[in-house]
This record gives sequence, structure tokens and C-alpha cells, in this order.
Amino acid sequence: MSSASAAIPQPGRTKAFLRLVMIEHSVFALPFAYIAALSAMFQLDRNIHWGRLLLVTVAMVGLRTFAMAANRIIDREIDARNPRTAHRELVTGAMSVKHAWTGALVALVLFIGAAALLNPLCLALAPIAVIPMVVYPYGKRFTNFPQAILGLAQAMGPIGGWLAITGEWSWEAVILGLAVGVWIGGFDLIYACQDVETDREIGVMSVPARFGIPAAIWGARVCHTITTVLFVWYALATGAGAFFWLGLVIVAAAFLYEHSIVRPHDLSRVNRAFFSTNGFIGISLFVCALLDLLVRGLTV
Repeated sequence: MSSASAAIPQPGRTKAFLRLVMIEHSVFALPFAYIAALSAMFQLDRNIHWGRLLLVTVAMVGLRTFAMAANRIIDREIDARNPRTAHRELVTGAMSVKHAWTGALVALVLFIGAAALLNPLCLALAPIAVIPMVVYPYGKRFTNFPQAILGLAQAMGPIGGWLAITGEWSWEAVILGLAVGVWIGGFDLIYACQDVETDREIGVMSVPARFGIPAAIWGARVCHTITTVLFVWYALATGAGAFFWLGLVIVAAAFLYEHSIVRPHDLSRVNRAFFSTNGFIGISLFVCALLDLLVRGLTV
């Protein structure tokens, strides 16, 4: 076998890498980058620029894939000591660290390449977007508030989506980015409640490990209330129409449902809240935002 063919990832390794980074969870970040990008197109010339939208997709998936792979690599020893995460590919040996880094670097190249093709500002800011992605997994080693770092990382998506279209800074995109960041950070407060005992035992820092599960749940409720306010602010700032406001009603109802099924003494439905409700929130608001822009004159 030649060295060139040996360098080509085998199907099994590719599949293991996609499982490692949970590629299907891109659905949580992409809708908000699309909302920002399409809103920017509406303000720019009311036309959908499909080439740029494709590059936004490549950039978002590339950066998220890099972030997830780096997270799994950095946290592999912690994951091995936690029964909930001991099945992950880098712990079981289904994926080697070498191949995980290879996949991560390929994803990073795709992200930077897409940023370069979009505009000079996106390329210049690309390294800044990478920083919180790498810092986040280390956060649980030096702060009780690693969710704040995660929120900052997630806020990059909508801001980047807008910059990709206009090449100019937008405070409307910042509002949307903050909404997404506070939303994801708030949910991660709930998600971290599953690991309180293990985290305390092995020294992993988090809000629930430091302050307790009830405090984390209430913190998440506050975060999601703030998220709703920020979504309303974004709607007002961009002059959104009836369909977007309908989307906000749906989002608020989904938040109420999410917090009705997750309680301090009952975490049995955390995965339903994460996989189902949060995915529903992103897709629902995107569909409503798209319909709103189309009704108001966005041309396909």
C-alpha cells in the first residue's frame, strides 16, 4: 500500500470520528447562523446568495467539528473516570488520539478556508473564533463557570453568519449571538447536573458541583428568561414581522416545557430536553424567521 493511500482515512475511522464529534448536533448551531446570514442578506439587497450560504455552512460545521474533537481529546482522561462518558470513542479505543487530531485539523482547515473565501474580515477574525473553542474544555479545570465560556463560543455563530454576508460588524448579530450563547450556557447548567457526584469526586469544576443542583436549575431558568428577552430585542432591532414573533411564542413555550420536565430531584428526562426540545427550538425559530423574511420580500 502506498503512503498516499495509507493516509486516506478508512471508512471505520471516519464513522468513529463522526460519532466522536456528534456531527448530527450541528443542527443546534446552524439555524441561528442561517437566521443571521439571511437577515443580513435581506438588509443588503433582499436576495439569497446561495454560494455564501454554502460557505457559512462549511465554516460553521468545520468550526463546530474542530471544537468537539478538541473537547473530546482534551477531556479523554476525565471522560474515562465518568461512567456516563466512559463509552466515548477515545476512551474505548474506537478512535485513536492521532486520528482524532487529524480529523480536528482537517475541520479547522475547512473553517479557515471558508472564512478566507467569504471576506477579509472573516479571515482576520477566524483565529479569535477558535480561541474559546479550545479554552472551554480547560475551563472546568480552573473556574466554576465553564458554561460562560461555552456560551461565548456559541455566540460566535450568529455573529460570524452576519459578518460572512456583509463583511461589517453588526450589533443586531451580537444581540442574536448573546441570545444563543446564554441559551446554550443555560442548558449546559442543566446537563452538568448529571455529573455532580463524579465531578466532585475527581475535581471537575462546575456550577452544580460547587453550588448544588437546585441552584444550577434556577440559574438555567434565569438564563432562558434572558434568552427570551434577547430574542425579543433582536426582533425589535431588525423590524421582524408576524412570523418571527410567532417563532418567539413557540420558543417561549418550548422553554416552559423544558423546565417542566427537568427538576432538581428528577433529571431522568434531561436527554429529552437536550436532544428533542433544543433541536426543536432552533429549527422552529429558523423556519419562522425564514417565512418572515420571505413574506417581507427576501427573494430566493
